[in-house]
Amino acid sequence: MQSRFAVLQKRNDIQAAAPAAPAPEKGVSQILPSSRKAAAAAEPAKVEGAKTSSRVLDARVRIHRMLIEEINLVALERLPREEMRRQVSDFVAEKVRAERLALNVAELESLIDDIVDEMVGLGPLEPLLKDPEISDILINGHNNCFVEKKGKLTKIHVPFKDEAHLLRIVNKIVGAVGRRIDESSPLCDARMLDGSRFNAAIRPIGVDGPLVSIRKFSKNKLSLDRLVDFGALTRPMAEVLAAAVHARKTTIISGGTGTGKTTMLNALSAFIPEDERLITIEDAAELQLQQPHVARMETRPANIEGHGELRQRDLVKNALRMRPDRVILGECRGEEAFDMLQAMNTGHEGSMATIHANTPRDAIARLEQMLGMTGMPMTVQSIRSQIASALDIIVQLTRLSDGRRKITSVAEVTGMEGDVIQMQEIFRFVRTGTDSDGKIIGHFEATGIRPRCLEDMRAMGIEFPGKYFEPGRPQE
Repeated sequence: MQSRFAVLQKRNDIQAAAPAAPAPEKGVSQILPSSRKAAAAAEPAKVEGAKTSSRVLDARVRIHRMLIEEINLVALERLPREEMRRQVSDFVAEKVRAERLALNVAELESLIDDIVDEMVGLGPLEPLLKDPEISDILINGHNNCFVEKKGKLTKIHVPFKDEAHLLRIVNKIVGAVGRRIDESSPLCDARMLDGSRFNAAIRPIGVDGPLVSIRKFSKNKLSLDRLVDFGALTRPMAEVLAAAVHARKTTIISGGTGTGKTTMLNALSAFIPEDERLITIEDAAELQLQQPHVARMETRPANIEGHGELRQRDLVKNALRMRPDRVILGECRGEEAFDMLQAMNTGHEGSMATIHANTPRDAIARLEQMLGMTGMPMTVQSIRSQIASALDIIVQLTRLSDGRRKITSVAEVTGMEGDVIQMQEIFRFVRTGTDSDGKIIGHFEATGIRPRCLEDMRAMGIEFPGKYFEPGRPQE
């Protein structure tokens, strides 16, 4: 097998021998040459491209300012987008001639699009939000931006004029959803109008300027079948998990940040019967349940006086008075875990939640810590007995080093033995190596243990072939 480092060296040699690339356009990934000679050759082109980009950016700011001063923006924004774009186009073309800017047709159209986006959209962020391949947008100050594509982070050029320009866009996003961000309240967590998750931290918290994180809302909801096609799990695993959800087995989705917990929760929730009443509780509403009877609730931060905060625990308590069949908690991370486990133990079997943890055993330990945060005088044994009687299935998700997301373990909670919560692993992902491109090689396999909940599924008429649980052979 060829060494990964040999492949990397060969790629660097090719890049060093290649002619210098032109400076990147807006939204295009910026890849730096690896050799000093290539970097030196590209320097004049970079300087010239930077001058052109700066000139166009300055012109856009000036024309936008003139547009605000000379045109009735209230009347203009009421027009249909195409008509508004036509009028802006005429105005921009006139000003470009007056400014004597040497722009070709493509550059002029791009300038018009930028100004329209600045007026009615989110300026330089609009192309990124429209790109379906981008899942995360990460901004560390106005001149340091990254995006995530296919699980990998890439640095890109986003043409913010300055820090004030980025801050205006942050305030536009925050104001549209009824939140605020300023020096007295420099942190904000919100849901954008399209459902994307938005988080911002500005000065004095953000040392180098506004820090913005946008987790984009996926318009194409991934089903369990699509996740099987992508290799996140196998068909037998999908069928067992779907049957467990249908049979009202309480399920916890565990994983780190960006591993796809919410996506998996959405996919599994499709197997909840349509005649059940579901109540969802989230910090920022992201779940896209397809059942007809869903009541959605969202937490609320405190106002400027420090009053009016509604935490997840308050909403969980209220949800239990709303006659739910199942309660679905977007993320369990605090004292609301106590009320959630109480609900799971008192007639709300089949409830679901996500939790941040690296293994199923760590997920149990985190739940113990959360129950301790309530301050109630509970012994360790009583806490663990609550957890053991409430939970049935723990699904562990992991984002591998090559960017792919997979279910690495499916475990069943079987009860208590002394003071220890007993678990048994049913399926797991086994890593066997890494290829020359850095892609993880591995396979899914059953451990040979049949889950105890099979009896309840069999009572509901759900049967599985014995080969689903045969150990020692890779599953497809």
